[in-house]
Amino acid sequence: MYKVTLINDKRETIIHHPNFGGIKVIHGEIKQGINQADGFSFTILPNNPGYHLIRPFKTLVKVYNTQTNQLEFDGRIFIPVEEMDESGVTTLTCKCESELGFLHDSIQRYGEYHNLTIREFLHVMIQNHNRDVAGDPIDKTFSVGRVTVTNSTNNVYRYLGYDNTMDSLFDKLVDRLGGELRVRQDNGIRYLDYLTQIGEVKNTEIRLAKNLKSIQKEVDPTDIITRLVPLGQTLESEDENATNASSDRLTVKSVNGGKDYIEDAEAKAVCGVVTKSHIWDDISRASNLKSAGQTFLKENNRVKVQYVITALDLSLIHLDIDRFEVGNFYPVINPVMGIQETLRVVGKTIDIIHPNENNLSFGDVFQTASQYQYEAAKAQKNVVQLQSTVFRQNTQIGTLATNMSAAKQELQQLQTAIDEADLQQISQSVSDLHRQLQEIEGQIQGLPTTETIVGMQKDIETHTQSISNIQLKIKSMEQTIETNSSNLETVKTDLQSLDERMKKLEEGGTRLG
Repeated sequence: MYKVTLINDKRETIIHHPNFGGIKVIHGEIKQGINQADGFSFTILPNNPGYHLIRPFKTLVKVYNTQTNQLEFDGRIFIPVEEMDESGVTTLTCKCESELGFLHDSIQRYGEYHNLTIREFLHVMIQNHNRDVAGDPIDKTFSVGRVTVTNSTNNVYRYLGYDNTMDSLFDKLVDRLGGELRVRQDNGIRYLDYLTQIGEVKNTEIRLAKNLKSIQKEVDPTDIITRLVPLGQTLESEDENATNASSDRLTVKSVNGGKDYIEDAEAKAVCGVVTKSHIWDDISRASNLKSAGQTFLKENNRVKVQYVITALDLSLIHLDIDRFEVGNFYPVINPVMGIQETLRVVGKTIDIIHPNENNLSFGDVFQTASQYQYEAAKAQKNVVQLQSTVFRQNTQIGTLATNMSAAKQELQQLQTAIDEADLQQISQSVSDLHRQLQEIEGQIQGLPTTETIVGMQKDIETHTQSISNIQLKIKSMEQTIETNSSNLETVKTDLQSLDERMKKLEEGGTRLG
């Protein structure tokens, strides 16, 4: 049902095919979602044609649904992991990301932009990306596609820094204005769409006893707010040394009976007091701040619910018209759990080996604990970096001020020295220096002359020759002593031999008697 192809330098290699028994991956899973690069992971054995063709970031991957003729995944390999288990079987597992991940390969450039439509600002960011990846052997460029996201003024005022393009897209557009990003191929052109919402409402039901295999309902109340403290612009402080971090903000006390918070009575009855704050930096009037807080509380104060469903895609056997697609809405009916809602697919897992095990995630997208910690750590890191920058700047300013003060003091001392210079004393110092130079010259003249040094060298040579003669005599005497020692050893040996013979003769005489 699925065909997997690797592409290196425009040469294709099939590593999985439903009709070729010998060319298979032993594991293959596609994960699709909203506002994220799709993922694909697969595992192959050494006898697979693609085992030695993997090049991270260079090898492209395509997964085709041979039954629907649709491209389920289009991206690249970025993490290969080769391992051998305890039985000696070697495998290669590769993690892949879809084409949306190409936006991680570039950064933006600094600039200030105002009076641009959302589409025009998106075009600026895509141009920056395309310039960075121009000339790459792999085409990573995008064209701006459909843009349906709007705001109240239909224009944006933004700054761009040197951040990653993907991060910049979310920071400058998606996180502030909402909307969803989608990569779309049309006539060989890769488009990036920025839509208010991807997908449409479908009539294909997911119903118990029909195509619903399993369902899991997850309730997340962590975002519930029963008491909100709205905060507006930073108030000016009378303390000249105060920083923004230590300044107070506008509250709703003056228009809310002396209370700086607003409550959701129904939520409070269910969950008790859960107090949180929200900041509106652009609001400077308390009445507007209260209205904004009430609207925020109404729109965001809800428990998020997510359903994870395993459902049979009956369109594969032509029993349903529509297949399940990420972004679409489908009626979900389970009388046992009291569920009868039209829910949106926000995630889909495709098992290319066992298509009947595909999972669908419905409802709101949840952040895991690790993702939450990552975002919090990133925010804390930004604060620390900002504090460090301010500290360094203050230190540099203090150093410059100290250096300037020292320079002024030194200049004043030089000026005073010039004004108060004693020329007579300077003349006396020069005379003393001249006298010291004459004394040194006399000491130099008292040193031995060249002739004296030559005579000393001749005497040294004579004594050296005498010492050499004495050493020769000593060496001759040592040789004579060595010869005599050798003769003495010979005599000693002969005496020992005679002594032994005498002992043997004596022993023989005793035995005979």
